[in-house]
Amino acid sequence: MLTRLKRRLPDATDEALLQDLLDDAGRFIRAYTGRESVPEALEGAQLALAAAMFNRMGMEGETRHGEGSVERVAELLPEDVRRQINPYRLAKAVGP
Repeated sequence: MLTRLKRRLPDATDEALLQDLLDDAGRFIRAYTGRESVPEALEGAQLALAAAMFNRMGMEGETRHGEGSVERVAELLPEDVRRQINPYRLAKAVGP
């Protein structure tokens, strides 16, 4: 998966950082879905989330940034990735 992420981010050269981002994305997906492991069908979502995390570096704490007429909005979980992950969420039973 690291090789695939490096192809998406050709300017990124720090393999340890990219692996950390993949690991963080995997942990996020596991927590969000309530699963023990990332389903194979969500590997693309994990890559997309890791790439989004890389591209957001330096914007920690910001959700919106504007300079002149240009504005960037950063979401913790991009909507396209959320749509991929949502069907894999496990339901939780809550008792009285």
